[in-house]
Amino acid sequence: MKKISLVGIICLVLLNIGVIAQDNSNKNKTDVRIDSLLQHMTLEEKIGQVTQYAWHMTMTGPEGKEIDLQQEIKNGKVGSVLNLSGADETYEIQKIAVEQSRLGIPIIFGLDVIHGYKTIFPIPLGEAASWDIDAIERSARIAASEAAAAGIHWTFAPMVDIARDPRWGRIMEGAGEDPYLGACIAAARVRGFQGNDLSDPNTILACVKHYAAYGAAIAGRDYNTVDISRQTLRGIYLPPFKAAVDAGAGSVMTSFNELNGIPATGSDFLINEILKNHWNFKGFVVSDWNAIREMIAHGFAKDTYEAALYAIHAGVDMDMMGMIYSTELSNLLNDNIITENNIDEAVKRILRTKVSLGLFRDPYKYCSTKREHELLLHPDHCEAARDMARKSIVLLKNENNVLPLNKNIKSIAVIGPLADNKDDLIGSWSARGEGKDVITLLAGIKSKVSPKTKVLFAKGCNINDEDTSLFKKAIETAEQAEIIIAAVGESRDMSGEAASRAYLDLPGVQNQLLRELNKTGKPIIVVLANGRPLVLTWMSEHIPAILETWLLGTQTGHAVADVLFGDYNPSGKLPVSFPYAVGQIPVYYNHKSTGRPEVQNTRYCSKYLDIPNKPLYPFGYGLSYTTFAYSDLQLNKYEILVNDTLYASINIKNTGETAGEETIQLYIRDVVASLTRPVKELKRFKKIMLDAGECKEIGFTLSAADLGFYNQNMNYTIEPGKFKIFIGTNSENTLETDFVLLPDSLSETEK
Repeated sequence: MKKISLVGIICLVLLNIGVIAQDNSNKNKTDVRIDSLLQHMTLEEKIGQVTQYAWHMTMTGPEGKEIDLQQEIKNGKVGSVLNLSGADETYEIQKIAVEQSRLGIPIIFGLDVIHGYKTIFPIPLGEAASWDIDAIERSARIAASEAAAAGIHWTFAPMVDIARDPRWGRIMEGAGEDPYLGACIAAARVRGFQGNDLSDPNTILACVKHYAAYGAAIAGRDYNTVDISRQTLRGIYLPPFKAAVDAGAGSVMTSFNELNGIPATGSDFLINEILKNHWNFKGFVVSDWNAIREMIAHGFAKDTYEAALYAIHAGVDMDMMGMIYSTELSNLLNDNIITENNIDEAVKRILRTKVSLGLFRDPYKYCSTKREHELLLHPDHCEAARDMARKSIVLLKNENNVLPLNKNIKSIAVIGPLADNKDDLIGSWSARGEGKDVITLLAGIKSKVSPKTKVLFAKGCNINDEDTSLFKKAIETAEQAEIIIAAVGESRDMSGEAASRAYLDLPGVQNQLLRELNKTGKPIIVVLANGRPLVLTWMSEHIPAILETWLLGTQTGHAVADVLFGDYNPSGKLPVSFPYAVGQIPVYYNHKSTGRPEVQNTRYCSKYLDIPNKPLYPFGYGLSYTTFAYSDLQLNKYEILVNDTLYASINIKNTGETAGEETIQLYIRDVVASLTRPVKELKRFKKIMLDAGECKEIGFTLSAADLGFYNQNMNYTIEPGKFKIFIGTNSENTLETDFVLLPDSLSETEK
């Protein structure tokens, strides 16, 4: 080992305390040691800790000024590096930081580990369709173990933005349109990434993003402005962030958008007032890529000097690839615009995180090539990815029980641009996943059927061009088979960041191909692979069976084949509504009623002339190979006080001939309130397995706190009055009953 300065050795010894314990005494010890280190740091070294650079030639945003990154690390001017991975690679850079810089402060290595590192799981929107919180947590845990083995300390996930507009490409990264489901999933992902002990070498630091309301971008156009009420912000867009913070998330990323005129990266209201003060968040806040600089383009800051000022005052602790803090914080300090304490507060938060990761105890703990070789694409991980993929599939239509297929079927035509496609099926933001490791749909089908089954294949068309020259062969192939499986959808780069779409039909000539295949008269099963809700109106009317498979990752082919041939009974439920047409958007279940709600055969009410108001497929929708009957919705009481709990029960019976899972969903409605309330709000759900013919009573407990909302003064209030409870199989198909929250001295409380 190269020689380290005396001060560096002292600081390493002082900080060799392992994980931050949860008791106050150890927190104080940690702060004492960090304060000691701060006293030995120069201003340049402090500013270095709040600066993050991308590794060379691994840009995931606008390119910045080229720098000699290794020299900057030697000079102590870098706190974090993103987009560098690999145990050997991170070891070499960490060695420079620890052994060649003056104080030897280790680097945090970050990467977008969104739905797997090497073993790629379904895109997060697909995982959300499972409504299986334990499985989602397990998925994040496996992703963390692989990433940590490859030298990564920090993932820029989970993305917890609520998204009601499927034109927005980043809808694929989140959990859909509902704040309650989104909050449950946000907390699960944080627990999965971070585990119980961040110093465990199988865990990584979570970064909750994008704070806040990024998913409400006007017109669904990425990076666009956001203009929503504070009640909508608090009631719809913030709950998943709060749940993630409560679950212990160690970092939060600001969003690119402005919110009601102020860029999120410069919002004292969002970062200091809500996140750090009201929610008592103890981790650190990082900007999104170049977001501090982009306050100039927003028209909020006139130059980089002002941009740095607004960001540091708002509470942004680390500058991701903006190169603003590195140049302007010292100028602001010299001009007495900020104090060194402003910088110290940010540095302390980052150093605490490095302590909690165990990097001062062993900066090379994540740099084990042995663990990297053992864990990446481990068979257990692949099996978990297959299971998660099966759980994510939603059966949208199954006319005349076309599915499941018989494995001994004589012949199948597998047609479509996503049938034998490896690269697109891993989806956007797939970390270090590679197409070569993906099981294609065609391969999965071939591995499932009888050796006597003839499996025919024709590509039919490309994903997104106007070439119809492959139609002829596709039709000829289809005519030779008993049944057609059509694999259609989007390429991986048609959703994700900077991938907004104005039209949500199948791209290219894929719809035209389906129409031609339909003319053969053969039964068609559509297997959709896509990163967002699509407009499926024609398909829903003419195709007998439709499977929404999203972009399922490494084990796509095996998982889809498991469902197609009945080895797995599909149980997924939509986490987001599917529109009839783009003109409906945004369309979501938890809307409010108007003064002129829709009435049949009445002109002067809120409706379209050409399509229904409701979505084609509603939130919470999903079929099974069996059927379920709901009956006997009961409450333990029909009048409650604010301190009471309410117990709602319902009977559910599997009325089919095969075992199956069902997700029972409970919604409420506050009928009359001082601010209008949504027609339905999801408050509870349970996923259960029922054998054929089995009946169970399922119960849910609610408290008065579940009935509240943010009032005009932005206080959380619980108002007495009449409420409705709905329980059913999706947001539209429910049973309902009423209860009353009685007024008393405690009925209107403010938190």
